[in-house]
Amino acid sequence: MSKMIPEMEAYFLSLLPARDQLLLALEQEAEIQHIPIIGPAVGQLLAILVHVMAATRVLELGTATGYSAIYLARALAPGAKLVTIEHDPQMARRAMANIEKAGLSAAVEVRVGEAITEVAALEGPLDLMFLDIDKAGYAPILPQARRLLRPGGLLVADNVGFADAVAFNRAIAADPAWQVLHLLAHLPLHSPAKDGLCLALRR
Repeated sequence: MSKMIPEMEAYFLSLLPARDQLLLALEQEAEIQHIPIIGPAVGQLLAILVHVMAATRVLELGTATGYSAIYLARALAPGAKLVTIEHDPQMARRAMANIEKAGLSAAVEVRVGEAITEVAALEGPLDLMFLDIDKAGYAPILPQARRLLRPGGLLVADNVGFADAVAFNRAIAADPAWQVLHLLAHLPLHSPAKDGLCLALRR
């Protein structure tokens, strides 16, 4: 049997895809200001999923400074749309400025408000939904995710290793409307680096 790679976490850190100056600046800003971001590994995963699904309607809950929105929007085909919802007006303004710097304003709509309220007012169908709000808010959002996502649509939930996500984890795992995979992962430059992700296919 082949041996495992030594110092595996450092090795996978070295394999992270290159980022442009804007993303690197947002990573540095997040570290200094203690802003939780998904980091380049999850960013690349989201981009790949958008590409593979040829997603045209994407919803993100939890914009922060726009780091993940940039990854999602860059993966969209021309004419496709990302709606991202942020409850903090100041953070939303920062996100809009960063999205504009990335040249993505035409593809991204930033909405300000509480996720549960804003999502209830949306109409589907969506291709992909990325969930990255306060973890206690995940379970209440789940019925709306089921309503909005088309059959074959994908829900991606970040930070499901947090204790506040336990109710969500149990609810989605028990719901026959979803085909679910929970992953415990090392995610370099993610906040935190060791965490869980949930991928759920809408049946």
